[in-house]
Amino acid sequence: MKNTDKSLYEARAKILKAMAHPSRLLIIEELNKTERCVNELTAMVGSDISTVSKHLSVLKNAGLVTDEKRSNCVYYTLRCSCILDFIDCVEEVLAADAEDHKKILKSIMK
Repeated sequence: MKNTDKSLYEARAKILKAMAHPSRLLIIEELNKTERCVNELTAMVGSDISTVSKHLSVLKNAGLVTDEKRSNCVYYTLRCSCILDFIDCVEEVLAADAEDHKKILKSIMK
């Protein structure tokens, strides 16, 4: 593999790894609706503020979110909403997998 290819794959993996947590997926979906301050996200995720801040840091370092400090609160915004197209694709895979499992169960039950 060429170094340029390897760098591209590593960059892609960084984004996918950043998304690979249920709380971070929730944060991404919520930020797609509107910007949120860290306190709002903490209430939605149901974790303490330091945990949510860590999740936001991972998302920010991967380039998925941006932040802006206003007064005493930091507001986060989803940087590229197209990431939800990928999440939609994941949902299609889950649905196809469920359909396959349903067919297997039907054949066993006969």
